[in-house]
Amino acid sequence: MAEQLQPIRGMADVLPEDSAWWQFLEEQLKDLVHSYGYRELRIPVVERTELFKRSIGEVTDIVEKEMYTFLDRNDESLTLRPEATAGLVRAGISNGLFHNQRQKVWFTGPMFRYEKPQKGRYRQFYQFDVEAFGFPGPDIDAEMIIMTQRLFRRLGISAVTLELNSLGTPESRAGYRRALSEYFTRHRRVLDEDSERRLERNPMRILDSKNPALAEIIRGAPLITNYLDAESTAHFASLCELLDDAGIDYRVNPRLVRGLDYYTRTVFEWVTDRLGAQGAVCSGGRYDGLVEHLGGRSTPAVGWAAGLERLQALYRVCGGEPPEKRPDVYIVAAGDGTLRPAFRLAEQLRDLRPGLRIELNSGGGSLKAQMKRADKSGAELALILGEREVAAETAGLKALRRESEQRDVAWRELADVIDRELTAAAS
Repeated sequence: MAEQLQPIRGMADVLPEDSAWWQFLEEQLKDLVHSYGYRELRIPVVERTELFKRSIGEVTDIVEKEMYTFLDRNDESLTLRPEATAGLVRAGISNGLFHNQRQKVWFTGPMFRYEKPQKGRYRQFYQFDVEAFGFPGPDIDAEMIIMTQRLFRRLGISAVTLELNSLGTPESRAGYRRALSEYFTRHRRVLDEDSERRLERNPMRILDSKNPALAEIIRGAPLITNYLDAESTAHFASLCELLDDAGIDYRVNPRLVRGLDYYTRTVFEWVTDRLGAQGAVCSGGRYDGLVEHLGGRSTPAVGWAAGLERLQALYRVCGGEPPEKRPDVYIVAAGDGTLRPAFRLAEQLRDLRPGLRIELNSGGGSLKAQMKRADKSGAELALILGEREVAAETAGLKALRRESEQRDVAWRELADVIDRELTAAAS
């Protein structure tokens, strides 16, 4: 017997019994962003490696350690996307979407990072991204945050806290980086290898360190809020006023810097203590310089991303249940000459009632075996076609979820009778 092949470590299969959770959350997210006027933009899984080095930043864990990068047959360096924002910006530039235009877009799909697999963190993971281009004011930042709060409220998730900060402009951050460099240089003897390297190139990345031995040193570091320029301070104050007016609770966290170099001004995270070490559920912020940095015209931009695995896990922990995707009707074809009429009847019903979920028994079997399958399917109704029913152009209709007598219904009346039965079952 041949050796069984196993999935790649950190890349999981989504089995049919779990798919309902995914479909439910994706439907909720899509309905939410459409209600705010956002449109879908799809991007490739593979991009040039340079895109992520220029956007995310070379002195980041993602670029230094986690990207799936390879040479194609033309010796061009390509990378499986580790995040979506850079690809969305590239798509906007490539297709002229930002010239004298404002864009509100969303995207969902798999991302890839070579991380140590653990609960809530996978090497192939799924994100839902929402981005707005061409909006410079704090009002769009507020819309983004209010939208995410509405998502949690819609899902019945209360176990989240909003953390908020401003990173200022690249110019104002330069002074902060100098202060950080001086501070961490004084504590250089306790820095680990990663922090030593970041000290020389981008000391703000040290604030992202997960090394518990550095926690006390990081707590004593200078605060970015003391180095903000006047315009960024006013932008942040206006954002806080809008959130206060909307009744959004938040905590200003001056240590929140995010792990990507392209962020400017507003950054935010929704965090929870219900998922163990993986506390961030939804994160985002403003990146006003990224479009120009990647070769486009200067374009203000802001966005957020939610990890679907973590969002699903939090939804389950908070007691959420997805709607069942079970058939409405299961058609039983028992007896010689019944299969072809059953096929025709199933398609006629689908034509008459688009959206009606119909499962037709496949693989034959006795009447008893087929009725067991009908019950196991979760269908509300069974339609039974035997030789007698086919000859009379009727079907035996049996309610499977409540006590009722089986009765014969003419084919021409079935659609209306099914409507009434399903309405009665739902009431």
